[in-house]
Amino acid sequence: MRLLVAAFLLLALGASALVEPVHFKDCGSAVGVIKELNVNPCPTQPCKLHKGQSYSVNVTFTSNIPSQSSKAVVHGIVLGVAVPFPIPEADGCKSGINCPIQKDKTYSYLNKLPVKNEYPSIKLVVQWMLLGDNNQHLFCWEIPVQIEG
Repeated sequence: MRLLVAAFLLLALGASALVEPVHFKDCGSAVGVIKELNVNPCPTQPCKLHKGQSYSVNVTFTSNIPSQSSKAVVHGIVLGVAVPFPIPEADGCKSGINCPIQKDKTYSYLNKLPVKNEYPSIKLVVQWMLLGDNNQHLFCWEIPVQIEG
């Protein structure tokens, strides 16, 4: 019986560790290619984001150009209007990327998406860009989300 319980716990823990890639719209990754996007936790789409929680964002991408720097710019798009969405760390070089970025190399960009309690309960689109030198789009993705109380 103990063996059965231990096996069940291992399976449950293993299943919770698996993260399904999120389906996204590429919104202009001009000088890079997104290989995979993960938002955790986001078991179903649109992602349900709960106020007061923070969500991890992991983007695996390949850069088509060298770049000395990278900067994240995040917006919430509500009724077609892009509203700036603050994130804890805008510097991509401090978010899992070892700068300078090299051409044809694959990177794993890691950041957090905090959902503040004062945000309204609303459906919107999150747009996340990573800009290189001269504001070139290393990646740009959009996903629909729903902020809930």
